Amino acid sequence: MHHLNLKSLTFYGVAITLVLLLFKVVTAYGESSLKAPPAMKSRYGLVFNENFPICDKSNILVLNLQQSGIYLNGFLLPASSYTKTSKLSETTSSLTGRLENRQLSLSGKAPKYILCNLPTSQTQANISQKDNSSIPVKIQIQLTDKEDLRGEINVSGTSKAIGLTAIPQKENEQSEQSNSH
Repeated sequence: MHHLNLKSLTFYGVAITLVLLLFKVVTAYGESSLKAPPAMKSRYGLVFNENFPICDKSNILVLNLQQSGIYLNGFLLPASSYTKTSKLSETTSSLTGRLENRQLSLSGKAPKYILCNLPTSQTQANISQKDNSSIPVKIQIQLTDKEDLRGEINVSGTSKAIGLTAIPQKENEQSEQSNSH
C-alpha cells in the first residue's frame, strides 16, 4: 500500500473535482445557450404568386422535407399526382439546404414536367422516357409563427424570384388514402 500516499490521493481528488466542475459548467452553458432549431413539418403545399416564365402554367407543388437539425433534404412533386409519381420524383427532384436564423434555404434541381403543368400525355411521356431536363431551383422561406409561410423561388433561366406561399399539409393524408382502398 505504498502507492496510496497523501500526495497521490490529493492529486486524484483535485483532478476528479475539476472534471466534475468542468462538466457542470459545460452542461449549464449548453442548457441555457444551445437551442435546437424549430422542427419543420414534413409536407408543404406550394402556391405561387405567378406562373414561371419557362411554363405556360405552373403546377401546384408539394414540397417534402426531411430535417436533421439545421440540415434539410427535400423534393418537389405535383400536388395532383402525389401518390403516382412520388417515388420517381424523389430520385429526379433533389433539394438540399439549411435552416439558419429562421430562414429556410433549399437549392437543387427539378424536372420541368414537375414544375410546369404539362398535359397528362406529355407528362407520362417524360416520365416513361425519364426526361432528365432538370432545372436548377432555389427556394427561400422565412419561418414565422403563422401556419402559412411566405417566401420566394428562383428558377434558373428567369430573371426574378417568384413569391410563394407554403401551406402545411397533413402528414397522415397519404396513409389515410392508402388505407381506404
